[in-house]
Amino acid sequence: MQRRRFIAGFGGVAAAVTGKPGTLLSQEPLDTGITGARAWRIRYVTRDVNDVAHEASGLVIAPAGPGENRPIMTWCHGTTGLGDAGCPSAQPDPARELITYFEPRATQQIDYGVPGLQGFIDDGWVVCATDYQGLGTPGMHQYVVNRTNGRDGVFAAHAARSLEAGAGTNLGCAGWSQGGGAAATVAELDAEDYGDLKLIGTVAMSPGVSKIALENPSGVTAALTDPAVPPDSHLVMMLAGIQAANPSALNLSEAFTPLGVEIIETAWNTQPVHHLNDTVARLFRLKGPVLNPAPPNFDEWKAAIIAGSAAARKPVAPVLVCIDSFDGGTVVPVSWQTGYVDAVRAFGGTVETRDYPRDDHFSLPQSCVADARNWLNALL
Repeated sequence: MQRRRFIAGFGGVAAAVTGKPGTLLSQEPLDTGITGARAWRIRYVTRDVNDVAHEASGLVIAPAGPGENRPIMTWCHGTTGLGDAGCPSAQPDPARELITYFEPRATQQIDYGVPGLQGFIDDGWVVCATDYQGLGTPGMHQYVVNRTNGRDGVFAAHAARSLEAGAGTNLGCAGWSQGGGAAATVAELDAEDYGDLKLIGTVAMSPGVSKIALENPSGVTAALTDPAVPPDSHLVMMLAGIQAANPSALNLSEAFTPLGVEIIETAWNTQPVHHLNDTVARLFRLKGPVLNPAPPNFDEWKAAIIAGSAAARKPVAPVLVCIDSFDGGTVVPVSWQTGYVDAVRAFGGTVETRDYPRDDHFSLPQSCVADARNWLNALL
């Protein structure tokens, strides 16, 4: 895999993308082991939090037979990385049920696939699975910029309507972890983002909502307040992703030491999340700090993080939050998950919660997806 090097804060300027968001740029039929389904890998036009146009890739999986006005479910995946090494649709047999990195049978370095995919196809849904901008397309991925990621999911649904998949206008969404934050934002977008799509509901599984994480430092964000803690790769990627979304306003050398700059510049496109985490932890111990303690302009960074976050307004449709509460939440703390719920309810949003006390972060999607699918089906 060729490494693309960023310039001027690593963001650089990606090739200009033209066309209305949701415009289908290309389609490629794919084999799938899902019974009664056909699949495509697609490229399409999307827009980020600042309305900059990007190219994104992803999958569409639909029932094989003829049909029309089928509901669309757009899946927002969890953390994979900052660049092409984290592209779900580029993995072997991508149009499949979810397999996670932490399963003994896993052979790849990232989680990929869609939980409950066979059930959604059997129930007559057209399923979209965005890669998000930057994962498989030019530029650095805007990691945990919830509004960018959510738009990627909705514009994938628009693109799916250009395929011979029988996709209608009813839209449901589900997402996990990073994608849980994206799924939350899918219910907070502008009317023009939905266009003729009607959002019926969205399911946030262990949602990673950037504003909530910032306001409640713990776990993966501990290094923001304790320089003795090696920064987790999720935090490193969050800072890199917010700079990628705001390249003219923020510079990574403000938040990162020269060592941190070197790590990101070298590894962003070739090391997926867990590989990057090991690299950061090792070099922190060997060579010293990766983050600059208390950068003087961190208020500007916080403002940019909040501007791209979910939990910013009342959702336009019902939200179901599935909480993994085993051991207090093993990646996304339970306090972050319930903090999102509290924030949205304060806006007057309709939010249901379901608790899964025997599930950690990585078993949650398989355990809750049947409930999620039944909930979405009931909303139809």
